[in-house]
Amino acid sequence: MAGPVAPPRVSARRRRPGVIALSLALIAAGGAGVAVLLLQVGDRAQVLTVVRDVQVGQVLTEQDLGKASVALDPAVKAVRADNLDTVVGKRAAVELKPGALLSPSQVTKDSLVKPGEQLVPIGLKPEQVPATALVPGQKVQLVHVPAQGAADTGGSAEPSEGSQETIAGRVVKASKAAPATGVVVVDVATSAENGPTAAAWVASGALRLVLDAPDGS
Repeated sequence: MAGPVAPPRVSARRRRPGVIALSLALIAAGGAGVAVLLLQVGDRAQVLTVVRDVQVGQVLTEQDLGKASVALDPAVKAVRADNLDTVVGKRAAVELKPGALLSPSQVTKDSLVKPGEQLVPIGLKPEQVPATALVPGQKVQLVHVPAQGAADTGGSAEPSEGSQETIAGRVVKASKAAPATGVVVVDVATSAENGPTAAAWVASGALRLVLDAPDGS
């Protein structure tokens, strides 16, 4: 009867010193890469963010703003968190939405409606809205265009034949188009003397808004 069969001997694999050294070098190189990546991620800046809706012309308070740590591209202009005091008390030059970074161009120290001015809201139908975006500070002309044969309403002076009455104005705010009608409401600042006239033109549907050239000419 055959005796028990002995299990085969398994010899331990020999580790070559060169392979071990190469492995250690790769681990070290990988660690250096991770360190560089961590340094890049850690190169962040504390900036101001908007935490609640702020309307055009509204005075900014500390409660309107928050702070965030972000890695900024050099092309992105943002207000640093340590400059909080330089923006609190100023007015929003554009409508601010929660979650956005605050940039220097979005605030102004000037009131959007100046002393001696009045604010006239003007509703524009889709076909009357300029293709060029309406932005705060943009200069416009309010043109009186009564329907043919309609009596003049609101004009303080009789226009000469072949001329049109116009009132200079400045955009303070433009709403988004209403979902159902597409109407855009534009708040235009004009002189207190011309405000009632412009409002009368709006009420009679006899007003059109025309953009001035960028240089004001």
